[in-house]
Amino acid sequence: MARFIPIILAGGKGERFWPVSRLKWPKQFLRLDGSQRSLLQSTADRLLPLAPWESLFVITASHLAEGVRAQLPEIPPENILVEPQGRDTAPAVAWATLEVAKRYGEEVVCGFFPADHYITDRQRYCDTLRAAADLAVREGAIATLSIHPTFPSTGYGYIEQGPQAGTFSAGIVADLPAYKVSRFTEKPDQETAEGFLKSGRYSWNSGIFIFPAAVMIAELETYAPEMTAALKDKGVDAYATLKKLSIDYAVMEKTDRAYVMPANFGWDDLGDWNAIERMLTGKASEESTPENKTQVGDAQLEGNTQNNAQNIELCQHLGLDTQGSILYSADANELIVTIGLEDVVVVRDGNATLIVKKDRTQDIKQIVKTIGQDDRFKHLL
Repeated sequence: MARFIPIILAGGKGERFWPVSRLKWPKQFLRLDGSQRSLLQSTADRLLPLAPWESLFVITASHLAEGVRAQLPEIPPENILVEPQGRDTAPAVAWATLEVAKRYGEEVVCGFFPADHYITDRQRYCDTLRAAADLAVREGAIATLSIHPTFPSTGYGYIEQGPQAGTFSAGIVADLPAYKVSRFTEKPDQETAEGFLKSGRYSWNSGIFIFPAAVMIAELETYAPEMTAALKDKGVDAYATLKKLSIDYAVMEKTDRAYVMPANFGWDDLGDWNAIERMLTGKASEESTPENKTQVGDAQLEGNTQNNAQNIELCQHLGLDTQGSILYSADANELIVTIGLEDVVVVRDGNATLIVKKDRTQDIKQIVKTIGQDDRFKHLL
């Protein structure tokens, strides 16, 4: 395996986990995955079998850099790349790839990983990444990992498989098929998602990419030449002149170098509060988590209590005729009392309370935007 450099994308806002996730302490800094480590720390931990600390990179926003350094003191300071402005994923991938290529040469294999994913099978995860790196080197590919869909989700983008391009093996992962990418799709409506699932040709886009640096640089020069030239010329100082652009739109939807590997290693992107229920009930993975408990901040989360066995109770809760709900308080001494509720999320964190139907949690991002436009409440972000 060629030298592998993992780069963690840690600039996200985690708005759908508001009010626990805030601008200066977003989702990736929270402990949500069943360990005493934050999502960011867990992401770094599970990449260590593939690369030592000195080979790990993080790219993050300027207002989060101090938190990243505090959470990952093992990473050399020069490996924490700080974006002065958020410009979406294309500039982040381009700048980080160019920086890594300067230090290690363009033959190095880069891997990009969101900081806020939940993975249950670390051995299968690492071996899948080894297989994907093999694909990337052998085919000169930009390999993306996708996830076999278990239900018709409207919260994920999808990737359609084209012709098969062989199988790849590493460790416990044997004969993992790879396909040319036919197309990337945005988040679908319910009917479209059901059609994707029935076809067997679509899988969830995990946002994980693996490629030789030379391949991505060449594709960036072809499909995003102005952005790439600016970053080559000025580095991070070019950010003020760059437009917001996603890597999917800039490169992945246009390149003929895109390959997809549908995988299974117990994955969830923890996109909103419903993901906590999937995690605690074992539905986020092929196997249940070892213990039905996790942590958010300093509060211990228990999956259920005797009084409300159908609820996910992450707090002290007394309920009457309440079922199918998720209840959370950041303060272990607070009591949440509910009467006659079904399929809702109730979240208490300091000076803010969220109450939302479980099927509307995707809309939390919209209300967070409204809060930011109101001078009375923007301090709550």
